[in-house]
Amino acid sequence: MAKLRTTKWDASEYLKSEEDVANYMAAAFEDGNPDLIALAIGNVAKARGMTEIARKAGVSRENLYRSFKKGGDPRLTTLIGVMNSLGVKLTAAPI
Repeated sequence: MAKLRTTKWDASEYLKSEEDVANYMAAAFEDGNPDLIALAIGNVAKARGMTEIARKAGVSRENLYRSFKKGGDPRLTTLIGVMNSLGVKLTAAPI
């Protein structure tokens, strides 16, 4: 039997358009899993350039990576700063 080969998949490589980003982030927020949301935000930031997003959000690049990985649990100020620097509005809607 042949060995199954896998490759690492990086979502940030596929987030090319604003529509891609919006759909990806909407799906993560709809799922509601905090780890998935943090990971999605991190992937979008990576696709847009972590250094620039960190600068605009007023956090260090290392803090950005740490905050938006699985289990990262970013502070609210970091979350809002990154969302603003990504050009994405964080809103509330009834469930």
